[in-house]
Amino acid sequence: MQDKWLDWAIRLQAIAQSGLFYSKDKYDLERFQQIRDLSAEIISSHTDLEFEKVIDLFCCEKGYQTPKIDVRAVIIENNQILMVKEQIDGKWSLPGGWAEVNLSPAENIVKEVKEEAGFEVKVIRLLAVLDARKHCQTPAPYSIYKIIAECQIIGGSFAANIETSECAFFSLEDLPELSVERINRKQIEMCFLAVQDENFVSVID
Repeated sequence: MQDKWLDWAIRLQAIAQSGLFYSKDKYDLERFQQIRDLSAEIISSHTDLEFEKVIDLFCCEKGYQTPKIDVRAVIIENNQILMVKEQIDGKWSLPGGWAEVNLSPAENIVKEVKEEAGFEVKVIRLLAVLDARKHCQTPAPYSIYKIIAECQIIGGSFAANIETSECAFFSLEDLPELSVERINRKQIEMCFLAVQDENFVSVID
Protein backbone atom coordinates (compact mmCIF):
# COMPACT_ATOMS: atom_id res chain seq x y z
CA MET A 1 0.00 0.00 0.00
CA GLN A 2 1.16 3.52 -0.76
CA ASP A 3 2.21 5.61 2.24
CA LYS A 4 -0.43 8.14 3.30
CA TRP A 5 2.04 11.03 3.18
CA LEU A 6 2.64 10.37 -0.51
CA ASP A 7 -1.08 10.16 -1.24
CA TRP A 8 -1.61 13.50 0.50
CA ALA A 9 1.28 15.11 -1.38
CA ILE A 10 -0.04 13.89 -4.74
CA ARG A 11 -3.55 15.16 -3.97
CA LEU A 12 -2.22 18.54 -2.86
CA GLN A 13 -0.15 18.80 -6.03
CA ALA A 14 -3.20 17.98 -8.19
CA ILE A 15 -5.30 20.64 -6.44
CA ALA A 16 -2.51 23.20 -6.78
CA GLN A 17 -1.90 22.41 -10.45
CA SER A 18 -5.56 22.85 -11.35
CA GLY A 19 -5.80 26.02 -9.27
CA LEU A 20 -2.76 27.58 -10.92
CA PHE A 21 -4.17 26.83 -14.35
CA TYR A 22 -7.79 27.90 -13.88
CA SER A 23 -7.62 30.68 -11.27
CA LYS A 24 -7.41 34.35 -12.29
CA ASP A 25 -7.19 36.08 -8.92
CA LYS A 26 -3.56 36.87 -8.07
CA TYR A 27 -4.07 36.07 -4.38
CA ASP A 28 -5.56 32.66 -5.22
CA LEU A 29 -2.65 31.99 -7.55
CA GLU A 30 -0.22 32.79 -4.75
CA ARG A 31 -2.05 30.43 -2.38
CA PHE A 32 -2.08 27.60 -4.92
CA GLN A 33 1.64 28.09 -5.52
CA GLN A 34 2.20 27.75 -1.78
CA ILE A 35 0.21 24.51 -1.79
CA ARG A 36 2.31 23.20 -4.69
CA ASP A 37 5.53 24.10 -2.88
CA LEU A 38 4.23 22.40 0.26
CA SER A 39 3.49 19.20 -1.65
CA ALA A 40 7.03 19.22 -3.05
CA GLU A 41 8.45 19.84 0.43
CA ILE A 42 6.57 16.79 1.75
CA ILE A 43 8.06 14.62 -1.01
CA SER A 44 11.55 16.01 -0.43
CA SER A 45 11.45 15.49 3.33
CA HIS A 46 10.48 11.80 2.95
CA THR A 47 12.92 10.91 0.13
CA ASP A 48 16.51 11.50 -0.95
CA LEU A 49 15.42 14.04 -3.57
CA GLU A 50 16.33 17.68 -3.13
CA PHE A 51 13.46 20.18 -3.13
CA GLU A 52 14.52 21.66 -6.51
CA LYS A 53 14.63 18.18 -8.07
CA VAL A 54 11.13 17.41 -6.79
CA ILE A 55 9.88 20.68 -8.28
CA ASP A 56 11.45 19.72 -11.61
CA LEU A 57 9.94 16.19 -11.63
CA PHE A 58 6.70 16.71 -9.79
CA CYS A 59 5.56 20.27 -10.42
CA CYS A 60 6.29 21.00 -14.07
CA GLU A 61 2.94 20.27 -15.70
CA LYS A 62 0.03 22.61 -16.33
CA GLY A 63 -3.72 22.13 -16.54
CA TYR A 64 -5.85 19.43 -14.97
CA GLN A 65 -3.62 16.66 -13.65
CA THR A 66 -4.11 13.19 -15.13
CA PRO A 67 -2.18 9.91 -14.67
CA LYS A 68 0.99 9.24 -16.60
CA ILE A 69 0.80 6.29 -19.01
CA ASP A 70 3.47 3.57 -19.07
CA VAL A 71 3.27 1.04 -21.93
CA ARG A 72 4.89 -2.43 -21.88
CA ALA A 73 5.15 -5.15 -24.53
CA VAL A 74 4.84 -8.87 -23.79
CA ILE A 75 6.59 -11.09 -26.33
CA ILE A 76 6.73 -14.80 -25.44
CA GLU A 77 8.31 -17.40 -27.71
CA ASN A 78 9.06 -21.02 -26.80
CA ASN A 79 7.81 -20.32 -23.27
CA GLN A 80 10.36 -17.54 -22.81
CA ILE A 81 9.67 -13.82 -22.42
CA LEU A 82 11.61 -11.04 -24.13
CA MET A 83 13.30 -8.60 -21.75
CA VAL A 84 15.68 -5.68 -22.08
CA LYS A 85 18.45 -4.57 -19.71
CA GLU A 86 17.94 -0.97 -18.65
CA GLN A 87 20.94 1.35 -18.96
CA ILE A 88 19.69 3.44 -16.04
CA ASP A 89 19.95 0.72 -13.36
CA GLY A 90 21.45 -2.35 -15.04
CA LYS A 91 18.32 -4.41 -14.34
CA TRP A 92 15.78 -6.04 -16.65
CA SER A 93 12.30 -5.05 -17.75
CA LEU A 94 9.76 -5.58 -20.50
CA PRO A 95 10.32 -3.26 -23.48
CA GLY A 96 8.37 -0.07 -22.93
CA GLY A 97 8.27 3.39 -21.39
CA TRP A 98 6.24 6.56 -21.12
CA ALA A 99 3.57 7.02 -23.78
CA GLU A 100 4.13 9.97 -26.09
CA VAL A 101 1.45 12.38 -27.26
CA ASN A 102 -0.03 12.04 -30.75
CA LEU A 103 0.51 8.27 -30.76
CA SER A 104 -2.11 5.64 -29.94
CA PRO A 105 -1.38 3.07 -27.19
CA ALA A 106 -0.53 0.46 -29.82
CA GLU A 107 1.68 2.89 -31.75
CA ASN A 108 3.51 3.76 -28.54
CA ILE A 109 4.17 0.10 -27.79
CA VAL A 110 5.46 -0.57 -31.31
CA LYS A 111 7.75 2.46 -31.07
CA GLU A 112 9.14 1.47 -27.66
CA VAL A 113 9.91 -2.11 -28.73
CA LYS A 114 11.71 -0.86 -31.84
CA GLU A 115 13.77 1.65 -29.82
CA GLU A 116 14.65 -0.64 -26.90
CA ALA A 117 14.77 -4.13 -28.42
CA GLY A 118 15.27 -3.43 -32.12
CA PHE A 119 12.31 -5.56 -33.18
CA GLU A 120 9.36 -4.64 -35.34
CA VAL A 121 6.19 -5.95 -33.74
CA LYS A 122 2.44 -5.95 -34.12
CA VAL A 123 0.16 -5.64 -31.11
CA ILE A 124 -2.05 -8.71 -30.65
CA ARG A 125 -4.25 -7.94 -27.65
CA LEU A 126 -4.52 -5.98 -24.43
CA LEU A 127 -3.52 -7.95 -21.32
CA ALA A 128 -3.82 -5.40 -18.53
CA VAL A 129 -4.34 -1.80 -17.47
CA LEU A 130 -2.84 -1.50 -14.00
CA ASP A 131 -2.72 1.23 -11.38
CA ALA A 132 0.96 1.30 -10.39
CA ARG A 133 0.10 2.25 -6.79
CA LYS A 134 -1.47 -1.18 -6.30
CA HIS A 135 1.46 -3.14 -7.67
CA CYS A 136 4.72 -1.25 -7.17
CA GLN A 137 6.56 -1.15 -3.85
CA THR A 138 8.55 1.92 -4.90
CA PRO A 139 6.47 5.08 -4.35
CA ALA A 140 6.08 7.49 -7.26
CA PRO A 141 5.23 11.20 -6.92
CA TYR A 142 2.43 10.92 -9.48
CA SER A 143 -0.28 8.51 -10.55
CA ILE A 144 0.74 5.96 -13.20
CA TYR A 145 -1.39 3.66 -15.35
CA LYS A 146 0.52 0.74 -16.89
CA ILE A 147 -0.78 -0.67 -20.19
CA ILE A 148 0.53 -4.17 -20.94
CA ALA A 149 -0.11 -5.77 -24.35
CA GLU A 150 0.83 -9.02 -26.05
CA CYS A 151 2.91 -8.51 -29.20
CA GLN A 152 4.35 -10.60 -32.02
CA ILE A 153 7.75 -10.06 -33.65
CA ILE A 154 7.54 -9.51 -37.41
CA GLY A 155 11.13 -8.38 -38.08
CA GLY A 156 14.26 -6.64 -36.88
CA SER A 157 17.04 -7.45 -34.42
CA PHE A 158 18.62 -5.91 -31.34
CA ALA A 159 20.84 -2.85 -31.82
CA ALA A 160 22.75 -0.88 -29.21
CA ASN A 161 20.88 2.20 -28.00
CA ILE A 162 20.92 4.80 -25.22
CA GLU A 163 18.13 3.14 -23.19
CA THR A 164 19.04 -0.56 -23.09
CA SER A 165 22.30 -2.50 -23.21
CA GLU A 166 21.04 -6.04 -23.84
CA CYS A 167 18.01 -7.96 -25.07
CA ALA A 168 17.27 -11.62 -24.33
CA PHE A 169 14.56 -14.22 -23.75
CA PHE A 170 14.08 -15.75 -20.27
CA SER A 171 11.94 -18.54 -18.86
CA LEU A 172 9.77 -17.81 -15.82
CA GLU A 173 12.03 -20.07 -13.75
CA ASP A 174 15.19 -18.21 -14.76
CA LEU A 175 14.28 -14.53 -14.67
CA PRO A 176 17.11 -12.00 -14.30
CA GLU A 177 17.19 -9.24 -11.66
CA LEU A 178 14.13 -7.12 -12.38
CA SER A 179 13.85 -3.35 -12.57
CA VAL A 180 10.91 -3.44 -10.17
CA GLU A 181 9.95 0.20 -10.71
CA ARG A 182 9.01 -0.89 -14.23
CA ILE A 183 7.85 -4.50 -13.88
CA ASN A 184 7.69 -7.08 -11.11
CA ARG A 185 7.54 -10.87 -10.94
CA LYS A 186 3.78 -11.07 -10.29
CA GLN A 187 3.12 -9.04 -13.42
CA ILE A 188 5.39 -11.29 -15.47
CA GLU A 189 3.64 -14.37 -14.06
CA MET A 190 0.35 -12.82 -15.18
CA CYS A 191 1.82 -12.31 -18.66
CA PHE A 192 2.76 -16.00 -18.97
CA LEU A 193 -0.70 -17.06 -17.81
CA ALA A 194 -2.36 -14.68 -20.25
CA VAL A 195 -0.38 -15.79 -23.29
CA GLN A 196 -0.99 -19.46 -22.48
CA ASP A 197 -4.77 -18.88 -22.30
CA GLU A 198 -6.46 -17.61 -25.46
CA ASN A 199 -9.58 -16.92 -23.39
CA PHE A 200 -7.70 -14.75 -20.87
CA VAL A 201 -9.75 -11.74 -19.78
CA SER A 202 -7.84 -8.47 -19.62
CA VAL A 203 -7.03 -7.30 -16.10
CA ILE A 204 -8.18 -3.75 -15.36
CA ASP A 205 -7.67 -2.18 -11.94
